[in-house]
Amino acid sequence: MRVALVTDSTASLSSRTAAEHDVRVVPLQVVIGDTAHEEGSEAASPQRLAAALRERRRPVSTSRPAPEVVLATYEELVREGYEEIVSVHLSGELSGTVESAQLAARRVGVPVHVVDTRQVGMGTGFAVLSAAAVLEAGGSGEDAARVAGERGRATTSLFYVDTLEHLRRGGRVGAAAALVGSALAVKPILRLTDGRVGAFEKVRTAGKALQRLEVLAAEAATGPVDVAVAHLEAGARAAALVAGLTGRLEEHLEGRPVALVEIGAVLGAHVGPGMVAVVVAPRPPQPGA
Repeated sequence: MRVALVTDSTASLSSRTAAEHDVRVVPLQVVIGDTAHEEGSEAASPQRLAAALRERRRPVSTSRPAPEVVLATYEELVREGYEEIVSVHLSGELSGTVESAQLAARRVGVPVHVVDTRQVGMGTGFAVLSAAAVLEAGGSGEDAARVAGERGRATTSLFYVDTLEHLRRGGRVGAAAALVGSALAVKPILRLTDGRVGAFEKVRTAGKALQRLEVLAAEAATGPVDVAVAHLEAGARAAALVAGLTGRLEEHLEGRPVALVEIGAVLGAHVGPGMVAVVVAPRPPQPGA
């Protein structure tokens, strides 16, 4: 049985990686002013998004793909001969994308396994790659969906933001809301907990926040892991964190590099320029091992 793999544009997979593993990517949208742009387009690049956030002249928001958009992707796969679909997405607590996928799944004529990873960015991306590994090894769609869900739940995602203002405006601040009033006095380290953004630690400077991210990531790595560092217009900070983690986690990385990615415009709209995140994803048992 031919099984297709679908995700959304927030998973931080490069076009090359998606093509290599035959992953279809459904774009979310970024709305700058009155104009909506598909994530991944030049008009919705991270650089243009960051500039719009800094200028503050035009409102910036994001939008999930409509169920009809997801359905169109599913139907195209069916026409190509796929008989089953695994659809792996960012946390349903932070976006309606999972709901759109679930609605589309009811209207297509093949089984669809919709996975809420409870993650964002490479936390979702690593789950997608685990599902791809299962399918490439001849596993079933059900097995691929199960492995993706398990990996998402096992993953640790921590991030530092220069300000909580963007999360507050987008309604994604969740349990970190108590920090908003003192945001000028602290540099918050946030964590995804069951798909929601919550406060984790408070430090006084950006430098100390990055040091803590490195320590916390090391504590989260208790076995073989994949690790990614993501940022929005904070390349120097992110590169320094990559270097530190590469040395500290050498045993757990087993020769794999720490991925360095700049997040897309959709996630960027909610965290703002200066954000640095680290994702630690325990590796599942390899197919056939």
